[in-house]
Amino acid sequence: MDFTPTEEQEAARELAARILGDHSTHERLGAAGGATDAGLWKALSAAGLPAAVEEIGLLGLVLLLEEQGRVTAQVPLAATGVYGILAVARHGTEEQRARLLPGLRDGTTVATGAFPATGAVTATRAPAPTGEGAAGGSGGGAGGGAVRWGRLTGTVAWVPWLRDAAFVLVPDARRALWLVRTEDAGVEPVELTAPWSAGRLVLEGTPAERLGDGAGEAGPYEDVLAAARTAFAGLQAGVCAGSLARAVAYTSVREQFGRPLATRQAVQLRAADAHMDTESIRVTAYEAAWRSDAGLDCSRAALTAAWWASEAGKRVVHSGQHLHGGMGADLDHPVHRHFLWGRQLDAYLGAGTELLAELGDLLAKGDPS
Repeated sequence: MDFTPTEEQEAARELAARILGDHSTHERLGAAGGATDAGLWKALSAAGLPAAVEEIGLLGLVLLLEEQGRVTAQVPLAATGVYGILAVARHGTEEQRARLLPGLRDGTTVATGAFPATGAVTATRAPAPTGEGAAGGSGGGAGGGAVRWGRLTGTVAWVPWLRDAAFVLVPDARRALWLVRTEDAGVEPVELTAPWSAGRLVLEGTPAERLGDGAGEAGPYEDVLAAARTAFAGLQAGVCAGSLARAVAYTSVREQFGRPLATRQAVQLRAADAHMDTESIRVTAYEAAWRSDAGLDCSRAALTAAWWASEAGKRVVHSGQHLHGGMGADLDHPVHRHFLWGRQLDAYLGAGTELLAELGDLLAKGDPS
């Protein structure tokens, strides 16, 4: 395997780093509060970065999300990338791709997903709608009735960037994937640890469109779940790298007893451990993304990346805050934002024990990936 970025992936990462760095200043992030930075999202979309995800693949998206995490930029790139662009491109019908992808590419449509499946959402069959019934636009179904329709019932406690999304990808209890327009569903504001534009999704017989033609029910769900775990692990790698960079910069200039803190062995060891944890998150996310782009089964690799992002991620952001000493307790200090993001990603990816249990089940079944 070779994780070396292609020229296209490297160019996209450099462009993203420049745009994200220019816009995500401490002052601008503070002024945004818990809202998405609409100006930044517009700038990223105008540069063609969401559209590039189809070409640069999941590994390319992970590289972009690393850059986002470094500056904790408040844009729905991860959610739209995995639950919108990649999910529709890989598993949508030809009609769904033609209808949904243009808006996702140019940033006018934001998508998210109610993942992982919890069994809380049930689906019943429904006739195809008329007029404005399809997710993301008008029209009945794909020719020949390839797209099936249903109504969903259930509640998802919180969905990232739900309040920005035009549609949400929802797995039902049987792990079939459904596209739901947020204007048809109940969306209640939810305040999270990190300043994401999240919401509580309430479905009460809500009309939904089946993603794809319904062939191979479990396959699309498993693929989207693995891609999401990988992408959000990549985002966590960037959050941790940003936190550690701030800690290194601070301890290099902050003096105690006439010497910079960075010269103290205890500080060096704490920073070294954080660096190794960050690199472990990064390399496991790269491996999972590479396997996905190569068409290989990546369930085990994605679980490994998610475990590292959850367990090691919270260690790193705690270290970043701790190495700032008393300044780390300041809620307005930039490093605190990395702490909030790291803990939120830990919660989203799932508890380490749960991820290890799932990974153990795959190993026990002889999963080849």
